[in-house]
Amino acid sequence: MREGRRVGKEDPRRVVHALKVGLALALVSSFYYYQPLYDNFGVNAMWAVMTVVVVFEFSVGATLGKGINRAVATLVAGGLGLGAHHLASFSGPTIEPILLAIFVFVQAALSTFVRFFPRVKARYDYGILIFILTFSLISVSGFREDEILDLAHKRLSTVIMGGVSCVLISIFVCPVWAGQDLHSLLASNFDKLSHFLQEFGDEYFEATKDGDIKEVEKKRKNLERYKSILNSKSNEEALANFAKWEPRHGQFRFRHPWKQYLDVAALLRQCAYRIDTLNSYFNSDVQVPMDIKKKLEEPLRRMSLESGKSMQEMSNSLKKMTKSSSSDIHVLNSQSACKDLSTLIKSGILNDVEPQQMISLLTTVSLLIDIVNLTEEISKSVHELASAARFTNKKKSKVSFEKSNPVSIGRVKPIISNDDDDDHVVTILGDVDTSNHVDQSRGGSSMDSSNHVVIKIDDDEDSIHEKHEDSSNVHVHTTCVSCGQTSASDVCNSGNKRIDNRETK
Repeated sequence: MREGRRVGKEDPRRVVHALKVGLALALVSSFYYYQPLYDNFGVNAMWAVMTVVVVFEFSVGATLGKGINRAVATLVAGGLGLGAHHLASFSGPTIEPILLAIFVFVQAALSTFVRFFPRVKARYDYGILIFILTFSLISVSGFREDEILDLAHKRLSTVIMGGVSCVLISIFVCPVWAGQDLHSLLASNFDKLSHFLQEFGDEYFEATKDGDIKEVEKKRKNLERYKSILNSKSNEEALANFAKWEPRHGQFRFRHPWKQYLDVAALLRQCAYRIDTLNSYFNSDVQVPMDIKKKLEEPLRRMSLESGKSMQEMSNSLKKMTKSSSSDIHVLNSQSACKDLSTLIKSGILNDVEPQQMISLLTTVSLLIDIVNLTEEISKSVHELASAARFTNKKKSKVSFEKSNPVSIGRVKPIISNDDDDDHVVTILGDVDTSNHVDQSRGGSSMDSSNHVVIKIDDDEDSIHEKHEDSSNVHVHTTCVSCGQTSASDVCNSGNKRIDNRETK
């Protein structure tokens, strides 16, 4: 009873799946209970029940894949079985059983050998198995059965009816999509790696305090959630295989790039292996003294923290199915920390460290550098996935820039707009005092008109392109800024966005 509760709480969809299988079996059992249907199909109605038992799977993709495999294999094998029986019947009653045995032997041997092909085994293994079974049953039964064509027709009909029942119930009654499960699994793996990397600094550089053992164990167990990624390959490949059978649902198209998901998952596993090795140094017999660790604390903390933040941004991008370049900023920060670490080590700061401690410390450094490099590869792979899967771009807003003086950094105000334009409109209002000074030197009016500039931001390259809309002599030049999750006002206030105003004659 406790085990049943535990299994149900882990995934409530399992309870729903059990009810769906019961519904499908009760439905196809009517072939046996309802007399008019039984008169048409007879004992062959049992094939519908058998089909439901072996075809109905947890996800829509798995059920649909098995159902199509079984239906096609039954149809092809039934036709070949009838042809083999018809061909053997011309040889007479003595030679007929010998020919049938040869036919069965040849098709079984060839089909079994084809099952070893990797691509065939991944998607069509069940279909080939049913092909062998149906061909053998039809060809052998035909030797004793006079109405062989009627037998084949009834078996094929009941198999198709059982398969259709499974597919319809699987799709329309609380469907479980393998593609959605794979997508969620990948985002969850990002979260697990991100959690470890962001907590690494506190775990590695802070001395262990004697406290509540249960709390320490709970924290350790939470930190080691990444271990589930180490053995996730078979589950990911199975989900990707099932997802290929599924029809379009939600934001997942029929030919969704599931292979790209596997490429990202493979990189995540490589990162998890390095993290697992890194984690083993927490309880290693050879512990580096804390004062030696502190010498490299700042760059090592930044490397792990920025890599973790990058993983978190990629996880958010997957969950929302939006394109984002925010993770690239953290990747660059982690690479900058790597350079600082290299400079620090070359300065001879570790010259007085003992060899054994040096090996342990440099191993940790090497693993973190590998993780930083892998994070960059993962980020590139996620960008490729986002493009192939046609993730949506983040919404962009229009902003107004109000200048306080010719060289200062002004304020940015969002403008509520219903337009779907990708341009950001910046309005530069002339400063009264400054314009007076300029106009007096020119002998012109002190009240100049506003100068309008359209700035188009390209998220992929994080660059700004400007267009002048008026005939004013004021030229505005902007530098490259990030268009991630940071708002435009935050960028300007932090000094990341600078605008030089020049006057030309």
